[in-house]
Amino acid sequence: MPSFEDFYEDVIKLAKKYESQNVPLKIERDPDSDTIKLFGENITPVTRAKNGLADISELVYTTAEHHPYWRLLSGCSDVADVVLESWNNSLSSKNLSDIDWALTNLTDSLEKVRQKHRDDS
Repeated sequence: MPSFEDFYEDVIKLAKKYESQNVPLKIERDPDSDTIKLFGENITPVTRAKNGLADISELVYTTAEHHPYWRLLSGCSDVADVVLESWNNSLSSKNLSDIDWALTNLTDSLEKVRQKHRDDS
């Protein structure tokens, strides 16, 4: 039965084929989680950050709703989203208002976590 390692080796071979045809690719592998990230030539650090934030947002909005820290992660995600969307521009008054709202919720959420910690101690 083929393994993830076999799959990874096939991906490397395929990438080399396209790189030899002047298609720039970047591959990152995390062997601890059996993940491979494949990037084309137009990837930027901001785009990569947005992709990572999309993964965080999926966790926040689909699987973490009942976790005691989900509101903290949600607030951080909201702030990061506004900042990344405006990365190459100025933050508007609405952006600043959205960040302020998220930070207020984040502060409230942090206080709830602190209170729970005090109650559990």
